[in-house]
Amino acid sequence: MKTLTRLFAVIAGLVFLNATALAQDIEAGKEKAQICASCHGVDGNAVLPIYPNLAGQSWRYLYIQLKDFKEGRRNNNTMSPLSQMLSREDMINIANYFAAQPVKANPFVPDPAKITLGKAKADETLCAMCHLGEFKGQNEIPRVAGQQYDYVMEQLRNFKSRMRNNDAGNMTSVAQTLSEADMENLAHYIVSLR
Repeated sequence: MKTLTRLFAVIAGLVFLNATALAQDIEAGKEKAQICASCHGVDGNAVLPIYPNLAGQSWRYLYIQLKDFKEGRRNNNTMSPLSQMLSREDMINIANYFAAQPVKANPFVPDPAKITLGKAKADETLCAMCHLGEFKGQNEIPRVAGQQYDYVMEQLRNFKSRMRNNDAGNMTSVAQTLSEADMENLAHYIVSLR
């Protein structure tokens, strides 16, 4: 019985230490993320619709995107140079900070007819296999529910044109099957998932 009690005490201590370390990481991430605020918002809810919402995204996805920008697997005139200034620890801390932020409602008003068509296209292309139900994402697969309409459209176009290809080919492959109308409908559907 004493051994079992000690084991629980050790586990409880490790959980407490891990929670404390995570809190420190989030605080360090908040400080480092100040440079991100002009585009992505202080809390990761984007200021303009051309920028993605980072709030509520999985920390792993955010970390990998920062790493891809830093290592040239993904390119953007702003993100690529900014990522060069970040250490691995900085990227992990920033990712944990934004992952811990609540997602706010998107002000874009999607068209109900396009939502219906977008849901049908999402079902047809099996989007939920990777992005999961309600498009909440997982691990390296982004949360796209409630994302910015303009950003979603840009990324779908980038995958279709192969300008963006840091996804092991899954989205590039799916995007090849999409028309411009399909992409618009999908974007309306994705934004509607609040």
